[in-house]
Amino acid sequence: MIYLDNNATTKVLPEVRDAMVKYLTDEYGNPSSKYYQLAINAKKSIDDARRNVSKLFSCDADEVIFTSGSTESNNMIFKGLADLTNKRHIIISNIEHPSIMETAKFLEKHGYRITYIEVNSCGVVDPSKIESAIDDDTFLVSTMWVNNELGSINDISTMAAICKNKGVYYHVDATQAVGKIDVALPNGVTSASFSAHKIYGPKGVGALILKKDCDGIPIKLTPLIHGGEQEFGYRAGTQGVHNIIGLSKACEIVLRDFLINVKKIREKEDIVYDLLKNKLGDQIVFNSPMTNKVAGVLNFQIKGVKNVIFLNKISEFIAASSGSACSITHPSYTLKAIGLTDSEIENSIRFSLSPYEDITELEDIL
Repeated sequence: MIYLDNNATTKVLPEVRDAMVKYLTDEYGNPSSKYYQLAINAKKSIDDARRNVSKLFSCDADEVIFTSGSTESNNMIFKGLADLTNKRHIIISNIEHPSIMETAKFLEKHGYRITYIEVNSCGVVDPSKIESAIDDDTFLVSTMWVNNELGSINDISTMAAICKNKGVYYHVDATQAVGKIDVALPNGVTSASFSAHKIYGPKGVGALILKKDCDGIPIKLTPLIHGGEQEFGYRAGTQGVHNIIGLSKACEIVLRDFLINVKKIREKEDIVYDLLKNKLGDQIVFNSPMTNKVAGVLNFQIKGVKNVIFLNKISEFIAASSGSACSITHPSYTLKAIGLTDSEIENSIRFSLSPYEDITELEDIL
């Protein structure tokens, strides 16, 4: 089986698994306890993990809030900020991940005004549209850094500068960016989310990067989960130390192997692209842009072939998808937003590659 659905989830690397085992067996202390060695060890390990994650985003360690993943982090920032402001306007793009889109719709039902910015044919947000949409009632702008279906990259530096100038919070969904591009946060980004399972770590853990303000004061945020003082009071509940260790090790590997892994994945994308072109000729149309995108994501149509039929046909040999795993039962609103017809969407498939996956047999399968 060749696994080509890495934007949905990735396998846990052996290094990550091995780092976690110790905290499932020997080091099982509760980091919120204080007086005995197991608890002290657990707290120190979480502190070390926080520093590892902070290196990836070039932020302070105490700006890293551990969560269950991007979905929780995104909900946390939207609902937590909305609860503490009298302003009622939020701006997002019209192709955000469902964890952003559905949270925005939830707030919309509760009286908040949501502006959905249309993207261009490459799935990219025009920063000038963000600037034009901001008004005196706006408190939050949120965009994804890298699109999960197309691989296109947003200009978050420009949007961050605009939001900073306007005095508006700017949240970035960095889930598909980590490990693929440099994710040191530009000045003006006030928060960012990501998940471990997208970078060869465990499922069920991620982080919200919550930047301090210009005076070094932590941003106020109503917790999504109440009941304890963990995570600097932002998220209650006993931390899953083993998962946090897995996240930390995955981030460590991203930093250590970044250049070689990006090179590998670019080479593999070139191989797969050429293979698809040679095999399918005029029958294939690529939806993903060929520039301003991360390596390893190829979204394409096979003319006259429904994606469900094709994916079922190859499922014994290739694991792939038609788009986001979080909206698998609905046609892709991302592809709709970039101008594809319903028929073209029904013919569309996404291959998302890994530097760790052997694809030498792909030619024989296709």
